Amino acid sequence: MARKRRVVIMGAGGRDFHVFNMVFRDNPSYQVVAFTATQIPGIEWKRYPPSLAGRHYPDGIPIVPETMLDELVKEEHVDEVILAYSDLTYEELGRKISMALATGATFRIIGPQETMLRSYKPVLGITAVKTGAGKSTVSRAFTREIISRGYTPAIIRHPMAYGDLEARKLIVIQSREDIEKYPLTIEEREEFEPYLNLKVPVLAGIDYGLVLREAEKLGDIVIWDGGNNDWPFIRPDLWIVVADALRPGLEVSAFPGEINVRMAEVAIITKVSEAGKENTEKVRQNLLSVNPKLEIALADIEVTVDKPEMIEGKRVVVVEDSPTVTHGGAPYAAGYVAARRYGAEIVDPKPYAIGIIKEMYEEYKHMGPVVPSTGYTEKQLKDLEETLKRVPADIVVIASTARIEDMIEFNKPYVRVSYELKILEGPTVKELVDRLLERHPIPET
Repeated sequence: MARKRRVVIMGAGGRDFHVFNMVFRDNPSYQVVAFTATQIPGIEWKRYPPSLAGRHYPDGIPIVPETMLDELVKEEHVDEVILAYSDLTYEELGRKISMALATGATFRIIGPQETMLRSYKPVLGITAVKTGAGKSTVSRAFTREIISRGYTPAIIRHPMAYGDLEARKLIVIQSREDIEKYPLTIEEREEFEPYLNLKVPVLAGIDYGLVLREAEKLGDIVIWDGGNNDWPFIRPDLWIVVADALRPGLEVSAFPGEINVRMAEVAIITKVSEAGKENTEKVRQNLLSVNPKLEIALADIEVTVDKPEMIEGKRVVVVEDSPTVTHGGAPYAAGYVAARRYGAEIVDPKPYAIGIIKEMYEEYKHMGPVVPSTGYTEKQLKDLEETLKRVPADIVVIASTARIEDMIEFNKPYVRVSYELKILEGPTVKELVDRLLERHPIPET
């Protein structure tokens, strides 16, 4: 009997588990000896549980820090290192490749064909070139259009491997009571809560075979509203990629965002009015340079404040969704835009930051005068709370889609920012839903 090839999967608590489930779990030719992890606090030194790992792994699979890769390869006689995470610049990707190959092992990335599940329901894939482009705003616009036709969309989100992995193999959120069932982080709430008002099911988890089967039960159409700039876990019937006019160049300099550009049928360039014609045209040309067949729509993300009179002329501290302004690379997002639009004075929070918030500013030096909505643990939530209390501002401007006011205490009033898609030019949301349903009609019941 041939020796099993020994494998380590490099990840960040998302695609890594999906790649294992799809390619390695039941494959007798391989032995996955470990996952390496980064980004997700507290995931190191856990195990991928036996119930998820399958019959070949009765003890589960250890998860160790990525910094131990070289030692791990040598001690475990590893043959292959598999890279399985998203939201990397090409420079970061190159360093990961070098890190892996320097161990002496073979380096590999498992591609879309082997990692995309198939659904018997229509699937709309909404992806991005980089975190913070406005992908979920686009997904909500399509959700409303589908609802207006009398259909129920089931939204599938990217995995977030916090807490008890076994308990999170399938997460279904259909109400605020469901939100309270799980000890969710702010980042998770940001993914789920915007859909609660639309009264549609939102699903995520660790085992996407289970996730897809449940989505097919609950919805007429599946929407992949993926995380970061990953390609879909479910094969789309219509594939859309979202690009950011404020950050030209990302569409051809981020992994796997460029894969989305090359495989998508339609690109939606967001924030075009704010970015201006020159930047918008750069993004358009970059997109077409790698995929000349792309149809391109131009759009704005319209930003509103629930109580604008409260911030006019006032000193404000702005809270943005953390992924956009941290590893997403944006200096600011909708909260900053709204504060400027309504004439607020934005107080720089950096001198007042403590704990994880202070560490974020040190790690992500591009970040502007905004507070990232970071809160993976109770300690981090306390750091966020104390930082906001320390900033000498009159009002907190919350642009996180999570109700962070339910998770931390404020010592000052707050306003909430919302943002929605407006197509200005090119194929509309209605036209694209028409196209999806022409390709994959929904049977009359």
